[in-house]
Amino acid sequence: MTAEFIIRLILAAIACGAIGMERQMRGKGAGLRTHVLIGMGSALFMIVSKYGFADVLSLDHVGLDPSRIAAQVVTGVGFIGAGNILVRNQNIVGLTTAADIWVTAAIGMVIGSGMYELGIYGSVMTLLVLEVFHQLTFRLMNKNYHLQLTLVNGNTVSMLDWFKQQKIKN
Repeated sequence: MTAEFIIRLILAAIACGAIGMERQMRGKGAGLRTHVLIGMGSALFMIVSKYGFADVLSLDHVGLDPSRIAAQVVTGVGFIGAGNILVRNQNIVGLTTAADIWVTAAIGMVIGSGMYELGIYGSVMTLLVLEVFHQLTFRLMNKNYHLQLTLVNGNTVSMLDWFKQQKIKN
């Protein structure tokens, strides 16, 4: 049984590490190590949740709900994710990182519970979403427009001030 648990940990580390590698290559705060640790930790909690209480659950007078451990993983990961969300220059940053940390924990939990195929599919789909939507956003949102103004008897300084007020960058 221990060999199977080790395989689960290794697979969780690989699946979640792939997501972490993508985030690290993009220069995000939570990178390879963070994602590997979250995935492995989630897998460990699922293994304990699923198998760690078999001796206690066999007793008639004891009532435990092992799924409560898994539920607390989600809560704990929420705190880690929330720490990545910041407001900079009136823009919210870190939402995608917080979301992929949440998904990484889910992938670790799925693999830890023994559903390897689902965990691998989840990891691949997460990588596809991160890459495809990054490309789409980059292509659609980062268009540059060229505006040419000809001032006739105008004041160039006041026009530059107007651009600043409108938050138009050069």
